[in-house]
Amino acid sequence: MSALVSTGELAAHPGWRVFDCRHDLFKPELGAQQYREGHIPGALYASLEHDLSGPKTGSNGRHPLPESAAFVAWLGRQGLKSSDTIVCYDAGNGSMASRLWWMLRWAGHDAVVVMDGGLAKWVKEGRAVTLEIPSLPATTWSAVPRAAMAADVEDVAANRAQDLLVDARAAVRFRGEQEPIDPVAGHIPGAVNRFNGENVKADGTFKDAATLRKEYEALLGGRPPSEVVNYCGSGVAACHNLLAMEIAGLKGAKLYAGSWSEWIADPSRPRAP
Repeated sequence: MSALVSTGELAAHPGWRVFDCRHDLFKPELGAQQYREGHIPGALYASLEHDLSGPKTGSNGRHPLPESAAFVAWLGRQGLKSSDTIVCYDAGNGSMASRLWWMLRWAGHDAVVVMDGGLAKWVKEGRAVTLEIPSLPATTWSAVPRAAMAADVEDVAANRAQDLLVDARAAVRFRGEQEPIDPVAGHIPGAVNRFNGENVKADGTFKDAATLRKEYEALLGGRPPSEVVNYCGSGVAACHNLLAMEIAGLKGAKLYAGSWSEWIADPSRPRAP
């Protein structure tokens, strides 16, 4: 499957499983509230804080990956089957939806896509929303997790001289000029910056594959995707860059989910600038 579907394609496939991934980093419960106030028919809610992240230890970042077994168990509680096509959406440009998209791939499920333009586009087109929350019987998830898709902090520390680290945060955060969330500003030494907002057009839909490929090939400078590790503040926006690379046909890059918020938890790790 393509990594994206349009609003029209989703509307034409009522049997697809749908997840609302809306989230506000500054108001963590806002997404769930918005979901209760209206969502795409058939959609369940996936909470970044509670469903798509593991327990925080104070040193593993703001949104650490859950253990794969815990995530697989959550998938089963949602009534998902290995034969399901799964669609993820958020409020707009896919930044939050891409986290679930990546995690489902990480859990071994390929039939997962992000709805281009998100709920904003869906509503603008006058499509239906509902207050009804679906309930489905639990299943046993059978996909095999793909641990090699993720890099942990030890991998990054050991290989940052060889791998290309791509930071998905806004340029002012990457340069250390502003840091609205984490206690320390800057970036991992040697990283390059690709703000994930550059993946989309003004209307919140993704740029076309050819444009994204041209932009990412220039960023990678001839490096293969297998040597690329994407990170951000807490492993969310980085998934948006991974989605953009997938659209561009540049497959095989990794996610460092702990990202900057984990990296700075140990003051002995180097920082730039």
